[in-house]
Amino acid sequence: MSDSFPHSCDIFCTVVDNYGDIGVCWRLARQLAHEHGLAVRLWVDDLHSFGRMLPELDVDLSAQTCRGVEIHMWEKTLPAVEPADLVIGAFACKLPDSYIAAMAACKRKPVWLNLEYLSAEDWVETHHQLPSPHPQLPLTKYFFFPGFTPRTGGLLLERDLLARRDAFQQDEAALERYWQSLGVPPREPEEMRVSLFSYENEALHALLRAWEQGGQPVTCLLPEGRALPQVAQYFEQHAGKAGDVWQRGSLRVHVLAFVEQERYDELLWACDINFVRGEDSCVRAQWAGKPFIWQIYPQHDGVHLEKLVALCARYVEGLPEETASAVRDLWLAWNGGADIAGAWGRFAGQRDLLEEHGLAWARRLSGNNLALNLLAFSRQLA
Repeated sequence: MSDSFPHSCDIFCTVVDNYGDIGVCWRLARQLAHEHGLAVRLWVDDLHSFGRMLPELDVDLSAQTCRGVEIHMWEKTLPAVEPADLVIGAFACKLPDSYIAAMAACKRKPVWLNLEYLSAEDWVETHHQLPSPHPQLPLTKYFFFPGFTPRTGGLLLERDLLARRDAFQQDEAALERYWQSLGVPPREPEEMRVSLFSYENEALHALLRAWEQGGQPVTCLLPEGRALPQVAQYFEQHAGKAGDVWQRGSLRVHVLAFVEQERYDELLWACDINFVRGEDSCVRAQWAGKPFIWQIYPQHDGVHLEKLVALCARYVEGLPEETASAVRDLWLAWNGGADIAGAWGRFAGQRDLLEEHGLAWARRLSGNNLALNLLAFSRQLA
């Protein structure tokens, strides 16, 4: 099979957590289309959530093309279509029976992958690329795990992302224009700028209080989302909206409109420290090379904390114990632990070393590209 295979790709996505799942799928779809020339169809069961991320999307159209990708509403009854060369079911979503039957009827069977959730746990290496034969049909699905080691599928990374990051961060005029575009005034002496993208969080008020009462000015950039009502409540506001600015003590909060993926990268690049949530923003924060704090999506059985600890352990490897401990303490405090104020102080005190470490970490991860690995594996199977 030539290296040009596959020529086409169908990605199926069910929107579970508002933006996380579709965020990953949309990023993968664009990369396969723009960088690798595939004809990509993205099947999504919730266009309204997707529309927040893609403003030009018409949520009333069942089929349309945006930014070089065909976008289809994944309805209960899927129209009869010819399956693509490469079929990706994202995050264990169940493909329509009619589509699976159509795959089985193809003379040359499509490569069928289940793109799994990201995890830094050790077991991912042994499960990556494992086959799962269909019990009745002549089809085999393969599990494809993103990850942080060479024996996993790697991470989504556009070919020019790190170069664009470096150019942006080193251009003082570009940074100044960026802050002006958000309505944020020039920096005060010693001011720290922090982005805050999170789920609801019991530790949030204590963190805001620590910023308010601290000796260092903190500007918090807060995109509209699930944390906004809590922050508004902290400032004794009934609600909040984009453009609001609240200040108390050393803390100033700027509420931003919901941030598109491309603009979100710029926010991460421009801030000194980033609070991120879920999978997609966690990966983007690592490419930003800045100190970051991850809020993992909470699960009732507490399994999410094992994933949190696993990534933290990989991330802090090689750091001095004082620095590694500061990262561990703040990540755990932000995900349900105690003493968020003390943990924040220790973490912020390690900022310079963590920024140096973050850039080196991003360089190390950049050699394991999810889209490239996914295509290479597809060619092996074809």
